[in-house]
Amino acid sequence: MRKAKPKKRYVLPDPKYKDTLVTKFVNSLMIDGKKSIAYSIFYDACDLVEKRTNENGLETWKKALNNVMPNVEVRSRRVGGATFQVPSEVRPDRKQSLGIKWMIKYARLRGEKTMTEKLAGEIVAAAKGEGAAVKKKDDTHRMAEANRAFSHFRF
Repeated sequence: MRKAKPKKRYVLPDPKYKDTLVTKFVNSLMIDGKKSIAYSIFYDACDLVEKRTNENGLETWKKALNNVMPNVEVRSRRVGGATFQVPSEVRPDRKQSLGIKWMIKYARLRGEKTMTEKLAGEIVAAAKGEGAAVKKKDDTHRMAEANRAFSHFRF
């Protein structure tokens, strides 16, 4: 038997927008425990997005994050010696964390000079439905669609 599941940890809302989702994003963005730097990168990126699009930076970021979050994904499942990629629904908390991870990952891989510019660029692209993070979501959905024949192996 497995042990009891660990208690869910809840994060505190961020100082500027009073939003827990922003704190989760900043915690993923953070490197080597430098939270204040991560906050300044995020807030500056939101300001830059506001300048570029003339819309609210936080709302644009939320829209971008919704465009990146996947609805279905494939999971490996062994059935009688063969491994099948079985499509399954994504839990809401996992959806959120995958969207955050992908957005940060593909922002880091962009070509701009500073992380603030990279993140702002990825947010603007994702809000429009473009960019590498949205492409990753589309690829995940396409993979799930292609393996729909194995959906009866769901666990």
